[in-house]
Amino acid sequence: MSSDNSLAQAPEPMDPDVGLSHGRQRREQRRSQYGLLAVIAAGGALGTVARYEASLIWPTPVGAFPLTTFVVNVVGCLVIGVFLVAVTEIFTAHPLLRPFFGTGVLGGFTTFSTFCVDFKRLADSGHPATGLVYIVATVAAAMAAVTAGAWTTRRLLAHRRES
Repeated sequence: MSSDNSLAQAPEPMDPDVGLSHGRQRREQRRSQYGLLAVIAAGGALGTVARYEASLIWPTPVGAFPLTTFVVNVVGCLVIGVFLVAVTEIFTAHPLLRPFFGTGVLGGFTTFSTFCVDFKRLADSGHPATGLVYIVATVAAAMAAVTAGAWTTRRLLAHRRES
């Protein structure tokens, strides 16, 4: 085994206009990273609570198609399609809006980890065909939803510009 630490010493990628040789800039960079993480965590907490509430309102019986998780993931993908077009093509957003809402809220709301657990539960309870349908339907619907959200938002924006 080699004692070469070249990988551990490789510098992390940084914004080229940030000169980290100055202590003040290093402290500012660290502070901004902590603020970014706090914003993402706050958004994630809100999204996770919303998803949890949906699972309480519409629980999935054992062996049944996990409709609540399916709908949550599809709706979240639709919203991210609309949101990303809005903040990148329609208006200039605050720099923390995308991490808060896109990564935090929608990342906490959508739940592709539960999607995997749902499939395992279906397979373990003797419903592998339902699990396979669930996988295919979720991936297809999620992709269609994000595409439809982005496309529709762009079309509405183009229609507004023409009027």
